[in-house]
Amino acid sequence: MTEVATQTAPEPARGPDLKTVVTASAAGTAFEWYDFFIFGSLAGVIASHFYAEVSEATGYILALLTFGVGFVVRPLGALVFGWFGDRTGRKTTFLVTITLMGVATVAIGLLPDYGDIGVAAPILLILMRVLQGFALGGEYGGAAIYVAEHAPAKKRGFLTGWIQTTAALGLIGALAVILITRKIVGAEAFDEWGWRIPFLLSALLLGISLWIRMRLDESPAYRRMEEEASDADHRAPYKEAFLTWRNGRFVLLALFGIMIAQGAVWYCGYFYSRFFMERILKVEVATVDMLMLWLTVASAGLYVFFGWLSDRVGRKPVMLFGMILALVAFFPGFHALTKAANPALAEAQASAPVTVVADPASCALQFDPVGKAAFASSCDIAKNVLSNAGVSYANAEALPGSVATIRIGETAVTSVEGEALSPTALKAARADVETRIKAALAAAGYPERADPARMNLPLMFAILMVFIVAATALYGPQAAALVELFPTRVRYTAMSLPYNIGTGWVGGLLPAASFALVAASGNIYFGLWYSVAFTLVAVVVSLIWLPETRGRDLNTIGT
Repeated sequence: MTEVATQTAPEPARGPDLKTVVTASAAGTAFEWYDFFIFGSLAGVIASHFYAEVSEATGYILALLTFGVGFVVRPLGALVFGWFGDRTGRKTTFLVTITLMGVATVAIGLLPDYGDIGVAAPILLILMRVLQGFALGGEYGGAAIYVAEHAPAKKRGFLTGWIQTTAALGLIGALAVILITRKIVGAEAFDEWGWRIPFLLSALLLGISLWIRMRLDESPAYRRMEEEASDADHRAPYKEAFLTWRNGRFVLLALFGIMIAQGAVWYCGYFYSRFFMERILKVEVATVDMLMLWLTVASAGLYVFFGWLSDRVGRKPVMLFGMILALVAFFPGFHALTKAANPALAEAQASAPVTVVADPASCALQFDPVGKAAFASSCDIAKNVLSNAGVSYANAEALPGSVATIRIGETAVTSVEGEALSPTALKAARADVETRIKAALAAAGYPERADPARMNLPLMFAILMVFIVAATALYGPQAAALVELFPTRVRYTAMSLPYNIGTGWVGGLLPAASFALVAASGNIYFGLWYSVAFTLVAVVVSLIWLPETRGRDLNTIGT
């Protein structure tokens, strides 16, 4: 498709000036991202309070899945608030979303934990995450549209880039508050009760955000549509957005040409890399927090830069650059990250590779999100120990019915067949196998933790920055591109759904899904295929079918 010709920019907004519009929209969205990221950053601590009845590893997985629940419901929030935004206006809708988000976040800080009310604690936690995700599903679309419908056509990418950078600002705020709170109250007190403080601070931020947004008026494009619509005009956002090919095809292109890559690239760069460093490379949490904080600070301005660049060269080439850079960088980048963060682990993997030799029929998937799998076969016991230790291993086939053997370099450790054992005997047998495997790993040079003295922090930062450049190049022009794809009368509904499916489902489930791939394969890098597959599909769809939208007239009502 050819580029859409530049048309007349929207009439100047009445009421607040453009700077106020951008500031108010960005501030509110940054607050909502702050709320959302607090949970992701504190997943390990939250797991110890709300999933205390399971093992540490399983509790962490459950916390990741609880984090993912907030993303799963985001498309539902997009549908509900998108409908209201197209029927009743942009301003009122995102006042509701920000209030709901803030109340749910404060409530998490007040929830009793598992030791106080038992299983009701995780149920209430999940409910609050559902409310957070539901609210965020309507927030982004409202803020991006509101700014875009005020902005001159030639500055639309630049000004909506400030909405894109709010994700980074929210993450900066969340990490900064967590680090400062932990420093003030101490690590032990923070893990016990201080983790609640960042959630409770949302009450203050909510009040400030509401005060700022109350000063706004409705967007000029929406006002114009209201003025031109006759009394007989009855808008049907769902029908017009999804059941007419004129708009429905662009919903599909937004989802498969932009948003599935956005979820895969952005959340891999910011969240899976964090998980990889903490759980696989065994880097201290405080080091990861500080590294991610500086990384996010350094990248905050890139969203605006790439939005500005898209005003000059087009949305599509900038976004494609981000996707292709991610495809090229992920596998070599994560291998290089291992060598920079935990060189002893990289050396051990090279000099003493681990292989599980077992009957394939006796091996189950090493992914247990509810903590109920027995993992009693000799193969399962061996792989479970290695998965929990974050050790990459290859698989080799043994004779049917044979007991699994773990080869660590030149050393062989025989597992134990536990399916016929009692629970007590099975626990003792598993502990014995774990002790012997860990002793062999230590003898082969596998470190229990990453050594800070050997860690190359500048190189780690540089590697991660490549991932973030890819994410920001894709995300920076994205708001303008999505807004420009759809007419005014269905814009909120039509753009919010693909956005929240891409970020909510593809991105939000990425940590748990990638971990499942690692557990299934035994390869610590195999989880990257999740991000690569989605991004590759988006590159193909974007190259062939996605139109260039730079300069499109946003005052259109039905075309």
